[in-house]
Amino acid sequence: MNGFLSSLGHPVEDTEEETFLLFAQEIPANNLGFVDSCAQSLEVTIHGNEYTIQQSPSVLSSSRAGGTTGAVLWKITPLFAEWISGLTSNPLWTHPDSPLQPPAGKTVVELGCGIAGLVALSLGPAVRHYVATDQEYVHRLLRENLDENKGVAYKHKSGGSKGKGGKKKGGSKQVQSEESNISFTSLDWEQDAPELLKRSVGIAPDNDEDEDNGFDLLLSCDCIYNEALVAPFVRTCADICRLRPAYHPEKAADEEGKNPTICIIAQQQRAPDVFEAWLEETLKVFWVYRLSDEHLPVGLKGGTGYVLHLLVLRDDA
Repeated sequence: MNGFLSSLGHPVEDTEEETFLLFAQEIPANNLGFVDSCAQSLEVTIHGNEYTIQQSPSVLSSSRAGGTTGAVLWKITPLFAEWISGLTSNPLWTHPDSPLQPPAGKTVVELGCGIAGLVALSLGPAVRHYVATDQEYVHRLLRENLDENKGVAYKHKSGGSKGKGGKKKGGSKQVQSEESNISFTSLDWEQDAPELLKRSVGIAPDNDEDEDNGFDLLLSCDCIYNEALVAPFVRTCADICRLRPAYHPEKAADEEGKNPTICIIAQQQRAPDVFEAWLEETLKVFWVYRLSDEHLPVGLKGGTGYVLHLLVLRDDA
């Protein structure tokens, strides 16, 4: 773990400096960041796999309380999905000191998955279990997208074998794409308890005597665009990470060998004040590393209008 984090460079320490460095450079105009907010469906290619993603322009334009941004696909998502699922090129999976090796044994949780489920479809087949979370209104279309694209997502499984997970769980708050290891559960950052995430989708521990409610990896793609969401978002990230040991340079894993949860937060650069508010809140409880160009593909490098940070919970948080 120490060697892996050292490879990322020095952690971010100053909120104003980081905000200035990112927003002083010329940023291309990405508008709000939609791929096509009027299209009912989109064709997206990730690592040569073609996915058909259903959207809901009507929900996006509605006055639904609680927001509607998850109803369509955002530009950063396909770029992020391709990067995070690059098992032979992404340092998260390839660095010799990364605690995320091997991917097949890891559990992942995503905050704000939206209706597309594209990150889940891209990475889910490579890990033990993938829990996608968002507000309940994305439930129906997300299920359709997972079911419609599962043949593409799992086609590289040996002999066309089925993914882990088995049967769909009952209840109104969760759905599991049949024959896959991708599950969905609704999660309200202000009201729901993160420690119930695994239980709600019926993920059994590897060892019944040593239940692990935590996750190896937490992902969030373009969820930070409103200052009012900053505090509950950061608090939810921290609460999920507290299900595992926090990071201390002299003791990366606990006595049982469990590593801290690694968080990857991807976002489009929009309003400097919103970004600064997020970073200030995040630095209170996390070690923060900005992923440099050497770790990113062309579409996510500096100057593209996108930025990725890696977080690990501080041991004094």
